[in-house]
Amino acid sequence: MIKKLSHKNMGRSQLGWLDSHFHFSFAEYYNPKNMHFGVLRVLNDDLIAPHTGFDTHPHKDMEIISYVIDGQLSHADSMGNEHTLSRGQVQYMSAGTGVFHSEHNHGEETARLLQLWIIPDQKGHQPNYGDYRFAWSERDGNWLHMVSPMGGKAPIGIHQDANIYALSLEPNEKASFSLDENRQLYLIQIEGDSLVNGHKLETRDALESIEESLEIEAISASHFLAVEMAKYE
Repeated sequence: MIKKLSHKNMGRSQLGWLDSHFHFSFAEYYNPKNMHFGVLRVLNDDLIAPHTGFDTHPHKDMEIISYVIDGQLSHADSMGNEHTLSRGQVQYMSAGTGVFHSEHNHGEETARLLQLWIIPDQKGHQPNYGDYRFAWSERDGNWLHMVSPMGGKAPIGIHQDANIYALSLEPNEKASFSLDENRQLYLIQIEGDSLVNGHKLETRDALESIEESLEIEAISASHFLAVEMAKYE
């Protein structure tokens, strides 16, 4: 089963300093029929104006991944971590029993990022933070495996049976993603346009796939994020 999700139908929030597309119910956007996809609870596509950001706030019992698309994202938390990331780089925070953090754009240009919240395998994990500065070339024409379950093959481990990949394709370049039985996939067209199993995706569109592999062809230069996970109702 495959379902295309147009960015034109997603939840929106425009606060001046922050412009967001909500893939699932979040903040003032609430749709009881669109609460999550498997263990993927939140996926926000955020534009953060220069010299603004999210001031210190708490999180608990959630695996939080931020993928920077443009500009810079500066993170600080109650565990003493302070780091700044740029395009194609990833930060991970396991909120566990509780943590406070902030995220700001201290740069001179608008920052764009995807923030994902994944429901953990259980509550009460020890809070943890990590980041990884992947080279852009690692995703050129190839699925870059960035996040996996703890003990998995990716550099970043999370407390859930889920994997996150990134891919960059040139116009007319093709790629595929094999999906096994009892697995499901959430694909985001971050930049560009493509054809995926006959569905045309534009920038910020998404696609849900349950137990069905994907054939992707880039129409224009394209950038994707894929979240693969156990099939979950």
